[in-house]
Amino acid sequence: MRVTINITNHIADIKLNRPEKMNALDQDMFKAIIEAGENIKQDQTVRCVVLSGAGKCFCAGMDTENFNPQNKGEIFDEPLASRTHGIGNIFQQIAWIWREIPVPVIAAVHGVAIGGGLNIMSGADVKFITSDTKLSIMELKWGLIPDMAGSQLWRHNVREDIIRELMYTHRMFSGQDAVQYGFATHISENPYEDAMKLAGEITSKNPTAIVKSKKMINEAPYLSAADGLMMESIEQSQIIRSKNQIEAVMAAMQKRDPDFDNFRE
Repeated sequence: MRVTINITNHIADIKLNRPEKMNALDQDMFKAIIEAGENIKQDQTVRCVVLSGAGKCFCAGMDTENFNPQNKGEIFDEPLASRTHGIGNIFQQIAWIWREIPVPVIAAVHGVAIGGGLNIMSGADVKFITSDTKLSIMELKWGLIPDMAGSQLWRHNVREDIIRELMYTHRMFSGQDAVQYGFATHISENPYEDAMKLAGEITSKNPTAIVKSKKMINEAPYLSAADGLMMESIEQSQIIRSKNQIEAVMAAMQKRDPDFDNFRE
């Protein structure tokens, strides 16, 4: 199984599971990642996702066997401009789908996250990473441009001149650099454990407010100030006095664990 999913206490623990190939991306891996994301999008019991890689690394990017015409598979014959997955194609969707999932996604990154692996990581809301992780916008090494949604994911977090340099040179950089540049959130000696801890904290909050918060932050960069302020008002009006919002208040006042309904009210 190329991607595993285990759901416990409202947390979906998703692992890229091709450790013998450093979780490199072939046709089956592309399909499995998207299938996992689609399954979680529909699961109303899930309130947070932790995304990690099995074995020695997070993801080593494209499997070089894809460059062999005998091995690459039918997805590589699709025109890239065809919008086969919502607003993108299958290659973009492996990174963008984590933005589409309505609940927070936390990436736990170690070892290597290059090329497509960096793009997948970039789709997460929060990223824990070891200081010695190796990362690269690798595509220009193969004479290509980054085309797995990175241009849309990085531009809100990373300085433009940094993106340009790393794109043009495919220079390898470290997890420490990734946090400094804006690609990652926190340095961690144990990114998986820290990601699970944060996921537990998130699942203790009003899941309706968490979902609406992610929606608002996802859309805010593309809205005018007026539309953004209106969105805040509309989303808040749907939360105030809802069952989960009242439960959040009562649990806090009574100093007990809350008992929330699933997030889609």
